[in-house]
Amino acid sequence: MTENWQPALNLQMQLGECPLWHPHEGVLYWVDIDGHAVHRLTPGTGNHTSWPMPTEPGCIALHEAGGLLVALRSGLARLDTESGKLSMLQDAPYDQQTTRFNDGRCDVAGRLWVGTIYEPRDQPAAALYSVDHNSLTDSGKRATVSNGLAFSIDHRTMYHSDTSAHRIFAYDYDLASGTITGERVFHTFDNDRKDPRYGGRPDGGAVDSEGAYWAAMFEGSRLVRLSPEGEILQEVALPVRCPTMMAFGDDDLRTLYITSASKNRSAEELAAHPLSGHLLKMRVDVPGLAESFYRG
Repeated sequence: MTENWQPALNLQMQLGECPLWHPHEGVLYWVDIDGHAVHRLTPGTGNHTSWPMPTEPGCIALHEAGGLLVALRSGLARLDTESGKLSMLQDAPYDQQTTRFNDGRCDVAGRLWVGTIYEPRDQPAAALYSVDHNSLTDSGKRATVSNGLAFSIDHRTMYHSDTSAHRIFAYDYDLASGTITGERVFHTFDNDRKDPRYGGRPDGGAVDSEGAYWAAMFEGSRLVRLSPEGEILQEVALPVRCPTMMAFGDDDLRTLYITSASKNRSAEELAAHPLSGHLLKMRVDVPGLAESFYRG
């Protein structure tokens, strides 16, 4: 792999998140959470479109019937990407003063799994939900900042991280019923943020076609690629300090797109990392997996 990162778009996000490659449209979608917007980029032409959102969009999912499912602070909505119309489907199941939807991903059965972030961050009060036919089910799992959702190639393992705890978990996953059991620690990262060797904490994740799990290490200026057993196989240095999530895109799924954050970063950090908040891309040797669609 050549660590040859380039900006995919000359536009700075406040908190870029949840990039998704749409295989039929040949475009990349992502969100700017604090910018209250959903974005779309056509890599071949450079055409860029964005849609303003009424509250923060934590994540998105490709909708089988067209457009996107958007998990907003205020609830679940469907975005018609042709007309730009946003239709609310379900109110948020939490106190919006302290909580919002965060990272999410669909399984191959068409369910969206989406976690929340508990913004006071003083206790593990963030939940993990599944969304099936616009109905929310609380899994009972708790974290402080729910992140890193991804599934193994055989769909028998779900990955899920608690960013604040510096820990990634793995669960046994029953695709037919959509239930998770057998929680175990997949990988724990050092959490001494005062140590100059600090390598960040796990934010968004994705699984590639060899079954390896990728994690974006927030405040770590890197991605890590882990084996199905949780061993670090590879580290990729980044030109930003706060990567948030990655997506495999383009026709061969060998272009890795990654979002990052610029909000609440120091002037010194932004001067040292001028691409902070930008959507980046690089070519990789191992392709990713196609994203699953939400079936409603």
